[in-house]
Amino acid sequence: MKAWNFKLKSNPQKIIKKLDSALGSVNGFVFNVENDNNNSVTFKVRKRILYGFQTILRNHIIANGKMTHTDTENETDVEITFNQHFLNTLEIYIFLILGLLAIIFGIISNNTTGYIFGSIFLAVEIPFLIFVQKQFARNIQEYKTLFTEILEL
Repeated sequence: MKAWNFKLKSNPQKIIKKLDSALGSVNGFVFNVENDNNNSVTFKVRKRILYGFQTILRNHIIANGKMTHTDTENETDVEITFNQHFLNTLEIYIFLILGLLAIIFGIISNNTTGYIFGSIFLAVEIPFLIFVQKQFARNIQEYKTLFTEILEL
């Protein structure tokens, strides 16, 4: 989870209208807004995945934002946190657990097949983990540029 904080010279409702007009049901984005009681607004932005092959190719970032109106005239604090989608994280842990279980099975049963399958799972998992981390950083940068263009930072 990575956080990004900045201030805007506008009120939260105008910012939400800008984001909604730019992201609302266009380009495959899902944009949800919730108004809190204590003069703050929370929102969530993510890319919609429509087909199975898109789970590999699509952006797996969920951007959670919180806007609070400050005491200063017409100024808003914006905090956006970026998280990976749950299914993406689950994928990583499943391969890791399968590899470790296969190696443990190989140790317990004294069978080389367990070592081989465990090594294959781990050999696939380590480059995949590196790829996912690089993709996560790249996707965060894409969201930051998108928000910068929309909100004119």
